[in-house]
Amino acid sequence: MKNHINVSRAGKSIFLLFLFWNAFVVAQDISVIPIPAQLQKGIGYFTLNNLTRIAVPAQQADVYKVASYFAVKIKPATGYNLMITESSQSGIQLGINSKPDTRIGKEGYTLEVTTDNVFIKANTSAGLFYGVQTLLQLLPAGIENNTEQNIKWQLPVVSIVDYPRFAWRGIMLDVSRHFFTKEYVKEYIDQIARYKYNVFHWHLTDDHGWRIEIKSLPKLIEVGAWRVPRTGTFASNAAPKPGEAPTDGGFYTQEDIKEIIKYASDRYIQVLPEIDVPGHSMAAIAAYPELSVTKDPNTKVNPGSNFAKWFGPDKFEMYIDNTLNPTDEKVYQFLDKVFTEVAELFPFEYIHMGGDECYKGYWERDVNVQAFMKKMNLKDSRELQGYFNKRVNKILSAKKKKLIGWDEILEGGIASEATVMSWRGTKGGIEATHQKHQVVMSPAPIYYLDMHQGDRSIEPPPTYAQARLKDVYAFNILPSEIDSAFVLGGQGNLWTEQIAVEQHAEYMTFPRAFAIAETLWSPKIRKDWDNFTERVESHFDRFDQSGVNYSKSMYDPIIGVRKNEAGLLEINMATEVNGLVIYYTIDNSIPNQYYTKYTEPIVFPEDVDMLRVITYRKGKPMGRLISIKTEDLEKRIKK
Repeated sequence: MKNHINVSRAGKSIFLLFLFWNAFVVAQDISVIPIPAQLQKGIGYFTLNNLTRIAVPAQQADVYKVASYFAVKIKPATGYNLMITESSQSGIQLGINSKPDTRIGKEGYTLEVTTDNVFIKANTSAGLFYGVQTLLQLLPAGIENNTEQNIKWQLPVVSIVDYPRFAWRGIMLDVSRHFFTKEYVKEYIDQIARYKYNVFHWHLTDDHGWRIEIKSLPKLIEVGAWRVPRTGTFASNAAPKPGEAPTDGGFYTQEDIKEIIKYASDRYIQVLPEIDVPGHSMAAIAAYPELSVTKDPNTKVNPGSNFAKWFGPDKFEMYIDNTLNPTDEKVYQFLDKVFTEVAELFPFEYIHMGGDECYKGYWERDVNVQAFMKKMNLKDSRELQGYFNKRVNKILSAKKKKLIGWDEILEGGIASEATVMSWRGTKGGIEATHQKHQVVMSPAPIYYLDMHQGDRSIEPPPTYAQARLKDVYAFNILPSEIDSAFVLGGQGNLWTEQIAVEQHAEYMTFPRAFAIAETLWSPKIRKDWDNFTERVESHFDRFDQSGVNYSKSMYDPIIGVRKNEAGLLEINMATEVNGLVIYYTIDNSIPNQYYTKYTEPIVFPEDVDMLRVITYRKGKPMGRLISIKTEDLEKRIKK
C-alpha cells in the first residue's frame, strides 16, 4: 500500500521555498540566469567529448531542430561535431513528455545531469530549447568563444525543474531613431534568446525613419527611410537645410523581415511589429504629406532636431505636425494597406499601434476636424484619438490580429479586446486591468534600457532619469493595486535616440536585461542581490568570450550631495555591489588604492575644485574613474 502524506497549502509553500533556497545554498558555483525554479546540485561531473551523442525521438522534427541548435552552438569552442541519433543510449537525451508534466507548463523543462548522461524533458519543444539554454550556461564560459578552446568540457551533476513565471517576456529594440542592420538584429535576438526572452518588440516606424517595406506604398521607404546625416546629440541636431541630401537611414525589405522572423522563430521568439500611429508619424507624413491635417509638402524625416517643447510628462507642443489626420478616410485607406502587408508578414497574433505622445494641437486648430468632432459627438480631442484607435482596432481585427498599444490608448476609450502596454509607470497597467484589459508591464524609467545606469557624469546618453541595476532587479511589476489575472508579463524597452551603434545598444541592454529576465522567468520569492551579482559577473566572463559589450556601472559608487548646517558641501557615497572599497581625492590628483579610503561623509572645504572617485576590490580597480567639478556637485542638491 502507498504511503500518503497530507501537506497543507502553507506546508507546500514552505517546502517549495526550502527547495528554492536550498538551491542557493548548494549551487553557489552554478551561475544560471534567470535562476531556475528548483535546482539541486549533486556530486561529480558529466564530461562532454567528441564521441558524445545527442538522442532525439524518431520523427520529431522540432526536437531535432533543438538538438541541432545545441550541436551548432558548441562546435566553434569545442571543435566537436556531435552526432544526432535516435539511440536511447546516447549521452545527451532530449524528449517530449508522453504525458504532460503539470509542474512545468508549456515552456518549462526538467534537466538531469548525471556522471553518465544528460536528460532534458519538456512538454513542448520550446521547453526543450530553454533547457538547452540552461545546459549551455552550465558549461564553462569558454563555450561562448568563436574559436576552439583547450578546456575540459564538464557539466556539474545537477537536477533542475524550471518554468516561467510570466508568459510574455519581452525586449523592445527601436530601429527608427537609428537603423540597425538585418545581421545585427539577428545577433540581438540571439543575445536575448540566451536569457529565455520570448518576445522581440520591433519598433519599426517613428518621426525619424520608416523601416519596413510596404510594397503598395513605395514612398515610405523611398522617402520615409532616409534623413540628412547628423552625428551630434539627438534632439539638439540641426534641422535639414534646403537642398541637403537625405543619405542616412535604411529599411528592411519584406524578404529581410521574413528572414528575421524565421530566425527568431527558431529561437522560440515571437516578433511584435510596431507601426506607431497616429502621433510619431513624421516619416510617413514626409512621404505622404496629405496624411496630416496641415498637409505640409516641406515635411522632412527628422534627423534628431528639436521639434517640440515639453511642459511636463504629458504636456507638450509640437512645432511640426507629426500626427495623422483621424478624420480623413484616406488615412484609414493608407493604414489598411500598411496593416494588410504587416499582417501577412508577421505571424504573431499581436500588432502594436503605438498610440503614445499624440499631439492634438493641430487637430484642435483645424475647422474641418472640429466640424467632424461635432458631427460625431466627440467632446474632446482625446475622444477623437479614441475614435482613431477603434478604427485601427477594426482594421486589425479584420486581419485576424489583436491590437496592443501604449497606455495612452486608454484615454479616449478603446475596444475591450485591446491589450495595453503600460509605460508611464505602473498607473496605466493598474487602470487597464481594472477595465479588464490584458496588460504588459513596461514601466519607465525602471524598465527603460535607455536610462543611464550609473553616475550621470560618465554615462553615455543624456537622459531624464536613472535605472540602476539594483533597482531594476528589485522592481516588482505587480503593484498591490493591480489585478494580476490580466497581466501577461513584462518587457524592457531600448529606445535609441542616443544609441547610434551596436556596441552602445549592448552596453545599455546588459546587464539590466539579466535582471528583467529573472523577474519575468524566476519564481516570486525574496530575491538575493548578492547571489545575483555573483552570477552577473560570471556572465560578464561569457560576454567577454563571445564579444558582446556590456556595462560595468554596477561597480561605480552612488554619490549623494547635500549642504550641511555650516553651508558646506557634504558628499555621501555607497556601493551598489558589496565587497567594493571606495577611494577618493579632493586635491585634483588621480585616486587609486593608495589614496584615501571612503569611510564617512566628506565635507568639502570651500576651495575644493573637484571630487575624484574610483572603486577597488582586492587591490584591483573595478569601477571607472569619476571626476565631478564642485559646481556640478552643487547642481545635484535638491532644493
